[in-house]
Amino acid sequence: MKSSFCRLLPALLLPLLLLLAAACAPTAMPEPAADDPAAAPTMAAAATSIPIPADTVPPPAPAIPIGTPDNPMPTGEPAVTPTANPPATAAPTAARPAATAIPTPRPPTPTAPPPSPAAELAGLAAWINSDPLTLRQLRGKVVLIDFWTYTCINCIRTFPYLKLWHSRYADDGLVILGIHTPEFEFEKDLANVRQATADNGIVWPVAQDNDFATWDAYNNRYWPAKYLIDREGLVRYTHFGEGHYAETEAQIRELLTAAGADLSDDLEPPADQLLDPAFVNRVDAFLTPELYAGFQRNVQSLLYGLDPYIIQMDYYQNSDQVVAFTAPERLQPHYIYFHGSWAVGPEQMTHARVTDNYADYIALTYSAKSVNAVLTSYTGAPYRVRVTLDGEYLTDANRGADIRIADNGESYLLVNEPRLYEIIDSPAYTAEKDLRLSSNSADFSLFAFTFGVYRDGP
Repeated sequence: MKSSFCRLLPALLLPLLLLLAAACAPTAMPEPAADDPAAAPTMAAAATSIPIPADTVPPPAPAIPIGTPDNPMPTGEPAVTPTANPPATAAPTAARPAATAIPTPRPPTPTAPPPSPAAELAGLAAWINSDPLTLRQLRGKVVLIDFWTYTCINCIRTFPYLKLWHSRYADDGLVILGIHTPEFEFEKDLANVRQATADNGIVWPVAQDNDFATWDAYNNRYWPAKYLIDREGLVRYTHFGEGHYAETEAQIRELLTAAGADLSDDLEPPADQLLDPAFVNRVDAFLTPELYAGFQRNVQSLLYGLDPYIIQMDYYQNSDQVVAFTAPERLQPHYIYFHGSWAVGPEQMTHARVTDNYADYIALTYSAKSVNAVLTSYTGAPYRVRVTLDGEYLTDANRGADIRIADNGESYLLVNEPRLYEIIDSPAYTAEKDLRLSSNSADFSLFAFTFGVYRDGP
């Protein structure tokens, strides 16, 4: 339960913040032509504007820092600049609120730090695909520690590369350890992690770090994060976020060779994911950042003077309550809107009644090629979520992997477990598209939206 101060402060601050936001906020505008030199991103999108060349990869979401007495919260960066290394998502420890959030400068690019002893694994509650392991047991091996959580889109995008390294180098002495450190409460459930591990084809050892003990031992701040440890137990390389796969593999090969492996084969190094050409070639291209539905992340953004993910006033005046929302006819881009009866929760928004004819909905105007949502069913019973884009049902041309299309053309999700669902996968990048999700079920719960501009994949 939040303190009365936490309940009162947003109500005091939000009117002024919203007035300031309104002064700068854009109105809906038609999509400018790709070759229009005067085209420019709207003010609301300025924080995620990514005018980048074709050979770089934009950050799919701003990073989120941790604030503790020993590690004060850093200040945010007003804009995201081009980078060849998409940033990771950062996380709190279990002792801190389950969701802390403020966009900050992206994580550093891959580095080879001065060798330092690797912290021993600590506080791991359960193991999947393996008996419990320690780094002491693995001395003499090259160990790649991968911090991940199963609804993190940045983590999901790295799985093909981890699978490649496991298949190429496990017999040569590489051991990948997946340290699963949860972002949301439901990600602490062992059954959910087991299912996600199986669904994603992960065969290397995975350990549950629900109390953030190993995470804190490495002073980690990001999902995904990789720590490469040599045969003597020294951390020789770190990488945060996506990208730089060829460089990471080169470091793996170097440490395996030093450990005595014969790697005389000439394997092609893995290439980073390619951007969608429509995004690259558009002069005003920008990407909607990750959007969170939970009260904690939105309030903390306000308290640090940063843009929240939701700007409906009733949201901030009624935490832990059911609220009747009215979405405006015109949506400001890059914010989540709710319409109808919704319960405001610390990590999620939950549809608060059973309805007919999809009366209540979630809406947003986004710019991206692909859209994903973290959803759950608290009862475990499957429910249907109708999805429309610019008022039309999705088609085989733009539907994500989890979308089904009924005989009458209706596009929908069937939500039956807590995970990330792939909703939109358009043929090319598009700007300011109106997405709506609606369900008649009172189980309908949204945690976050994520977006992508890769040519292939979510």
